Amino acid sequence: MRSWNTPDVPRLPGQGITPRLFNTPTGNVAELAPESVAQMYVCGITPYDATHIGHANTYLTYDTLNRVLRDAGLTVNYVQNVTDVDDPLLERATATGVDWRELAESQIELFRGDMRALNIIPPEHYVGVVESVELIGEACARLLADGYAYWVETPDAEPDLYFDIAAAEQLTTWRLGQESNLDRSTMLTLSAERGGDPDRAGKRDPLDPLLWRSAREGEPAWESPIGRGRPGWHIECSVIGAHHLDPTIAVNGGGSDLVFPHHEMSAAHSAALTGVDWSHIYSHAGMVAYEGEKMSKSLGNLVLVSKLTAQGVDPRAIRLALLAHHYRSNWEWTAETLSSAEARLTSWLEWAQKPSDYEESVLSELRNALAHDIDAPAAIAVVDAKVRAGVVPSHGDLEAISALLGIDLLSAK
Repeated sequence: MRSWNTPDVPRLPGQGITPRLFNTPTGNVAELAPESVAQMYVCGITPYDATHIGHANTYLTYDTLNRVLRDAGLTVNYVQNVTDVDDPLLERATATGVDWRELAESQIELFRGDMRALNIIPPEHYVGVVESVELIGEACARLLADGYAYWVETPDAEPDLYFDIAAAEQLTTWRLGQESNLDRSTMLTLSAERGGDPDRAGKRDPLDPLLWRSAREGEPAWESPIGRGRPGWHIECSVIGAHHLDPTIAVNGGGSDLVFPHHEMSAAHSAALTGVDWSHIYSHAGMVAYEGEKMSKSLGNLVLVSKLTAQGVDPRAIRLALLAHHYRSNWEWTAETLSSAEARLTSWLEWAQKPSDYEESVLSELRNALAHDIDAPAAIAVVDAKVRAGVVPSHGDLEAISALLGIDLLSAK
């Protein structure tokens, strides 16, 4: 699957700092120390209503990390998936009378445009589930043969294949709860809310996740070594990631709503398929609320990037609005959020009108701020202080802001 064009990222003098990053399982900021290649996997969209500000917040988080890693002299191998077949997408297609493939492609194209507008560096591998079905089917067959999966009878269809949590705990180093640190009661609640089926009869453990859904009338399905059907949610990321990356990777990222069950179960699948831990660090961006509720497709309280830009909002202001909040924080989008960002952008653009040829003055401060758990608000404060003080920026300052924060102050909108 094609991604989008890579934006220009200025090369900065010297070498930046390899960042430290908050690791959800341990609750601590940890060293991120790849030797020369930083492998990163970030869970992508389900394309039925893209791209809201919550999505943008997540992908901007890992774009900033990507920029910091590159500045530190590392090669970044970044993989992002697209869940281009899944229950929510099929349900939306049915409700709107649109073919699910057309709906997916239209929303993926919208997402590409939003990422271009927001100056996001594309992943090296942008991979859909549909194009990966053969690999996923083969992986499910391996899990079944190796004792990590079992069949559950299904009325009016062939059995569905489920992952056996108990077997994974017995045969691998993975343990339930090691990524999320949640108690079982909370896991059961979240499983029911986030695509699981803890009440399904015939499962060995209510938390066992679906690996392969057998073909149903009116649903898309593909041939596989274990029969005709389609993948479950969590196995797709495990297989796509393992196909393009060599575990143990540096960072597995996504929104904080993916901590459980998605990242927990993906880690279990990966341990069973590869024999090693999937990721050194599990990183999560906070949730963005709107009108008092978490911004989500299911609630319909969405602020869409495409609608903001269609109304004439400068994408750089949207980027600044997101960067003004620490990536791990939960916060609420308001009209004031955007107006403050627009005012900041105006002041930065006025400051940048006549850059000097003096040496840069913000580069080291930006590097220091971003190296500590991607502290973008601290980095923004560095620039704000220079603007307020009337310090004439150098060309190097503007290149540093462009390379590290993704805010191009030299080009027209």
